[in-house]
Amino acid sequence: MTTTEFAAPETTADQVAAVSRLARSGLFGEYVVYERLGAVVFAADPLATIELDTDRIRVTTGDRVSDEPWTGRPVTVLERTLDQLRMSDPAAASGTVYGWIGFEFCARSFDAQHHLRPGIGLAHLMIPRVEVTLTDHGVTVTGASDAEAAFIANVLGTAPEPTSTPRPIDVTVDETDYRERVATAIAEIRKGQYDKVILSRRVSVPFKVDIAETYRLGRAHNTPARSFLLRLGTLEAAGFSPELVAAVDLDGTVTTEPLAGTRAFGRGRDSDSAARTDLESDPKEIVEHAVSVRASCTEVSAVATPGTLTVTDFMSVRERGSVQHLASTVQGHISPHHTPWDALEVLFPSVTASGIPKHPAVDAIFRLDNSPRNLYSGAVVTFSAAGELEATLVLRAVYQTPDSTWLRAGAGVIAQSTPDREFEETCEKLTSVSPYLVPFTDIER
Repeated sequence: MTTTEFAAPETTADQVAAVSRLARSGLFGEYVVYERLGAVVFAADPLATIELDTDRIRVTTGDRVSDEPWTGRPVTVLERTLDQLRMSDPAAASGTVYGWIGFEFCARSFDAQHHLRPGIGLAHLMIPRVEVTLTDHGVTVTGASDAEAAFIANVLGTAPEPTSTPRPIDVTVDETDYRERVATAIAEIRKGQYDKVILSRRVSVPFKVDIAETYRLGRAHNTPARSFLLRLGTLEAAGFSPELVAAVDLDGTVTTEPLAGTRAFGRGRDSDSAARTDLESDPKEIVEHAVSVRASCTEVSAVATPGTLTVTDFMSVRERGSVQHLASTVQGHISPHHTPWDALEVLFPSVTASGIPKHPAVDAIFRLDNSPRNLYSGAVVTFSAAGELEATLVLRAVYQTPDSTWLRAGAGVIAQSTPDREFEETCEKLTSVSPYLVPFTDIER
């Protein structure tokens, strides 16, 4: 495997701009950009892909495609398929897996598959041929030919272009009767059907978006825990994730980051300070956060060695673009009887994107959320051959297929909620992305 190294752009903003140029260059058809602490990775040109939908699993390696029905637990199906792929293909044996898992991936775990129509995508994973890793120490290119490496170096070394002009959209239009759906959920909560549910709404974008350029511009105005840009199959997306759903490191530490409780941010020092004070003292927000942390503790405990559960940064405030959240970190050490895949299964979907208890909350989402979520509130995932796993929550994102472009945001509904405030919260979250949409052309759909 060929490895090339050269100097990296100095700042994270420059690194994000550089990989955005690489995504727009046309050299690679499919790719995933993943920014984690200290590194930006551009993974492209799949050696192999695994696509799971409600009915079938498709595995593509080179010119070979298998397409079969599947049964059982989706996590087990993916784990087994990936293990078989690594054993049968030496080129894929040591590669890191990149891709996404959609919200509907959880349906079978909660006996909710009857809500899904056939053919809804549940997961799309790929092992890349080429990986470009940018850190403060330099750029490493793995798997590329000499000509590709030279092209990559030239693209990354090009001076950034002037910032593109975005076309913001109005996110205050309620296209999906959101307030009415929130009112229904409040009534169900007060009847004791569940304690909390996150209901979301989709906002249509009336023009085709340059996803890579939107990622560059949006990242400059957001402070995510992780960020991503991807084009896999017919789906393009870019987003600025506020939290991890699940992570398992080489030492076996399991981490999840429940964020619940929200106020606007970025409206000036005095306004932001007042909003923070209100957030930290609002009984509704405190209750919402506390029950989310309690649920996360229960889930981590299910796969952790007894006595290793810890909660750090309890109910601190983290600033994430246009919003600020109450945030905590829950950790444990994975037991010898469980795998990183088990941790993913028990923590997915994020409690802060589904509800409490999860089983009735997930059912409520499928009944009340108006349309399939797909990637929204799912996860962008990485799996290393050594056993590391990260699943970062997909929120604050833009999504695009050949037929449509859209945003989506939700809010946590509890007994103390009001429809108007939850709608306002979705607007606050949507403005993490909506002001930075760069049109691909001037021709609207």
